[in-house]
Amino acid sequence: MIVIIDYGIGNLGSVKNALDYLGLENKISSDKNEILSADKIILPGVGAFKDAIDTFRGKGLEDVLLECIRMNKPILGICVGMQMLFEYSNEYGRHKGLGLLKGEIVRFNDNCYKIPHMGWNQIKVLKDNKLLNGLDGANVYFVHSYHLVGNDTDVIAYTDYAGTTYGSAVCKGNIYATQFHPEKSGEIGLKILKNFGEL
Repeated sequence: MIVIIDYGIGNLGSVKNALDYLGLENKISSDKNEILSADKIILPGVGAFKDAIDTFRGKGLEDVLLECIRMNKPILGICVGMQMLFEYSNEYGRHKGLGLLKGEIVRFNDNCYKIPHMGWNQIKVLKDNKLLNGLDGANVYFVHSYHLVGNDTDVIAYTDYAGTTYGSAVCKGNIYATQFHPEKSGEIGLKILKNFGEL
């Protein structure tokens, strides 16, 4: 059973539809007991970092997620759900993240020809990993204005946008996260979600 954490901010329906299509048992839930009893967890997120992290904490879900990690459950963060896993975000001020991974989230340089980074772009897979196995050079779908810096250790894929090369997927133990949206990335995204389901 995969539980998609519902904290009021996230692309829940699209993620669920993709998992349903793959035949992976799943549910959307904010119930702490259901989350703790899940085999795997997906942490989605869209919009501004501060709204997302404040809402997540306000619903008392931080301790639940930490307990899931202590129980060694595979976790997949998506977009802002990925960004929340790091130490800080600099979106509209400096805000503390969950601190599960080192690094922080910064805005693309103003020299970029277009912000947000929206649409299809390529991932360069750096390390063997179960999530992105065989997908080096694949195109996936992005929508974001902020990106990861300060963590080379856990990065498993990079993406280049307008001269900025940044970590677009990470893995540390059973924590996986993607800046891009697998649920919006067609057949490649379905393959990524299938890989997660098979961990």
